[in-house]
Amino acid sequence: MNKKFKILFLGAIASLLFGVMSCSSDDDQSSSIPLTADIFYSIDGKQVAFQAITNNASGWVWDFGDGKTSRDKNPVYKYAEGGFYKAILVTTDRNGVSITKEVDVAVDVTPYVLLTGGATATNGKTWKLASGHSANDYFANADLGLSSLAGTPNPLPSGVFGQLGMGEIYDDEFTFYFDGNYSHNVKSDNATFSGYVYQYVTTGGAGIVNDGGKDYGLCTGLYTPETSATFSYAANEDFEIASIYGTGGKLTYENVSTLDFSGTEFIGIKDFENKVIIQSITSKSMRLVMFLGASEKYIGVATNALVLTFEVVE
Repeated sequence: MNKKFKILFLGAIASLLFGVMSCSSDDDQSSSIPLTADIFYSIDGKQVAFQAITNNASGWVWDFGDGKTSRDKNPVYKYAEGGFYKAILVTTDRNGVSITKEVDVAVDVTPYVLLTGGATATNGKTWKLASGHSANDYFANADLGLSSLAGTPNPLPSGVFGQLGMGEIYDDEFTFYFDGNYSHNVKSDNATFSGYVYQYVTTGGAGIVNDGGKDYGLCTGLYTPETSATFSYAANEDFEIASIYGTGGKLTYENVSTLDFSGTEFIGIKDFENKVIIQSITSKSMRLVMFLGASEKYIGVATNALVLTFEVVE
């Protein structure tokens, strides 16, 4: 082998060995990078764009929380119903190592979804009267402005009904389901928050269990919740009630959100008027206006209202 050819041959061998070593080094470096994963998403109405932020991953499986899945790395998915969903990403590397990440997604959250928990809340969403009350809780007159009732505290102090000896009313629970069903738990006393005049008119007083709030037209009264009860929600309607403050005994609250119930069912307080106004609602609390007929001269006609806050039962 002549000297020139020998030099060229050795150079080629060196280049080959360097390339092999370089490839081996890259493979070692790649295999030494740990698998990592995270989730990023953006929402537009009911459509969610998911993005898998991964390192050294070779496979992605998404569970959108409504029974649907995808193997795309960055799927764009449109939910059929607004609600709260837990999206889960399982990502794997070439060695079969996997990481699971999850994220809670609030999709197209309407007041109805806030009330019921959405389509995935199979046990419904349960509320109870908030014993702490809020700065907006008070006794009102049943007029259009819901003016504060003279001689009563505004706002109501924490635990005010307990101070009247009726603390049990804070225990009753009201459950709303996405499909429109409704359930009501009156707990062990089998009684519910009620109007004092209402109880005398409907039971002759026999249904009264606790009259600690009679000075304010309030009591607790026996009540058996209906089975297979339902509710209806109106986002924006004109709600007419019988009121001593209305012309001809009628008063209309315009453009309000309301809850109404089947049969004898209600939320909060049992009285002549079971339909209520939703003043505000969030994922954790809602404030309702509930009407009360507290005059023996105007049976079945609203004289007052209770503006009270309800909280979610965790």
